[in-house]
Amino acid sequence: MAENGEAQQQPQVKMNILGQFIRDMSFENVMAQKGTGGDVQPDVSVQVNLDAKKRSAENQYEVVTKLTVESKNKEGGEVLFVLELEYVGVFNIAGVPEDQLHPFLLIECPRMTFPFLRRIVSDVTRDGGFPPLNLDNIDFVAIYRNELARRQTEAAAAAPTQ
Repeated sequence: MAENGEAQQQPQVKMNILGQFIRDMSFENVMAQKGTGGDVQPDVSVQVNLDAKKRSAENQYEVVTKLTVESKNKEGGEVLFVLELEYVGVFNIAGVPEDQLHPFLLIECPRMTFPFLRRIVSDVTRDGGFPPLNLDNIDFVAIYRNELARRQTEAAAAAPTQ
């Protein structure tokens, strides 16, 4: 019975998406500008950066997913298009312990907004004259772990040696 009492004392995690929007977006159709045509074999690279910050209202956080998508022709390496997108989700989060808040913001929140981000990328690439680009699922846990490892490496390199 003691286990039930302890479980009931743990706070209930609550997360609501209060809003989401495109903060900044740029799509450059390099292929059309250069007048390149013919058969192309696209090679697409996707870079993802995440950022989160507390808002002035209690329990509100802003999580930004920054996406850079570049498509190049496999044969000559010419750039076909570049898409840069900052997509923001505003969240109300309660019941997450302080020591777990940072990973929660940078893993769970982007997972919630990703389907909307994927649709925008698909629509923009289609409207830009290319086949719609349907992004594969993004492993936000791996991105978070890689960023932690990068920061630890930087901190170790910056630490004075004795």
